[in-house]
Amino acid sequence: MTLNLYFDYVIFPILSISAILIFIRLFKGPDLVDRVISIDLIITTGIAVITVISIRTAQPVFLDVAVILALIAFLGTIAFSFYLDKQK
Repeated sequence: MTLNLYFDYVIFPILSISAILIFIRLFKGPDLVDRVISIDLIITTGIAVITVISIRTAQPVFLDVAVILALIAFLGTIAFSFYLDKQK
């Protein structure tokens, strides 16, 4: 089994199923914190997809996009947790 077939038949379906489950948690989440965590997980899953595509196409420039997206997601999560802490 080649690496491309492994990506097509194992990695991408796992990432797709996880994205579907995360979207269910986003819409069904009873609390605001659940929705924020699910948005952070969606971004993390997107970073995983970008990384797999970067490996599959042998284009390392996509990894720069993934790193920038990870930094933005981290800062957004920290800012929102700071907001929730000050709100209480």
